[in-house]
Amino acid sequence: MQMALLSLDINFAILLAIPFAVSLIVTAAVTAALIPYLKRINSTQEIYDFAPEGHKVKSGTPTMGGLAILCGITAGCFAAMIPMGFSPTLIVILAMTLVFGGIGMLDDLKKITKRQNLGLKARHKLILQIVLALAFAIYFVLLADKGTFIILPFVWKAVNIGPWMYPYIVFIVVAMANAVNLTDGLDGLAAGTTFGVSIFFPVFAILGFMLALVKNDTLVVENISQSVAFSMVFPAFAGACIGFMFFNRYPAKIFMGDTGSLALGGGIAVGAICSQMELLLPIVGFIFVLEALSVILQVGSYKLRNGKRIFKMAPLHHHYELSGWREKKVVTVFVSITFVLCVIVVSVIIAQGLKLGEF
Repeated sequence: MQMALLSLDINFAILLAIPFAVSLIVTAAVTAALIPYLKRINSTQEIYDFAPEGHKVKSGTPTMGGLAILCGITAGCFAAMIPMGFSPTLIVILAMTLVFGGIGMLDDLKKITKRQNLGLKARHKLILQIVLALAFAIYFVLLADKGTFIILPFVWKAVNIGPWMYPYIVFIVVAMANAVNLTDGLDGLAAGTTFGVSIFFPVFAILGFMLALVKNDTLVVENISQSVAFSMVFPAFAGACIGFMFFNRYPAKIFMGDTGSLALGGGIAVGAICSQMELLLPIVGFIFVLEALSVILQVGSYKLRNGKRIFKMAPLHHHYELSGWREKKVVTVFVSITFVLCVIVVSVIIAQGLKLGEF
């Protein structure tokens, strides 16, 4: 049994390396080509009027670099299917990533055309995202026949939530897409935190799969085992983030824009749901949760407490900037927190597996 698991782990690692490497190379190459082109067509970022003073110098930096990220993820996903075979669900995950990126691109184009930092109306973006997430939920439950089971992390029991699966999926996808979008406010922050989550997620999938097999009956086992293959999308995300960070780290030569942030957030959520490890997202993606929560609390406080604010500025990364932290320090701390949380989760899962004698 242990030799079989070792062989599985080695093969799994090789499979992960392929989409990661392809995505990294393609993203880096396309980004390098995009920068002069975007400058030439004046596709540049307009900085929000109320942004911290230090951000004013970033005005004129090319945006819509998310196009390169989408190219890298696409190449990585197709590369993953060369050794493991065609996967309709992997194609659906990719399609959802591209469509969410398309919503972001419409938003970016409107900002560029108007020469201001206001794109699509918030309610229009939200409606589009909800419709797309609902379409995916219908596919996941009915067309792909994945059922209405969710896996409880650290307990590893499958729970059937029935029709609640539809709003459950919609909430996770829309919340994650917007959380990553809000995190994209400092050079390398969204790409760095997304890389941390993505590089560890296949590990969560394979280890969680092994423990879920122990805890559940045969009716659920087949769906759980299929979910491992879908985690191949995550090394494509990770490779794209690293390839883009070559040019997006401080001082950024290009921004991903909503084209990249909505694609990464929506794609990660869909991939996590297909891998049946989506309930780990609030833990390993804690920075995304904090960023979104800081905006909700700030807006709520402003409206309910006669203009009083909780933070100096929201999202949270701007609060720390205005508190005296340098931009690079905020990014380093936030990305480091993400990696620490991922390591803790992996350690806990491994400890559980050793206790049960499965690893």
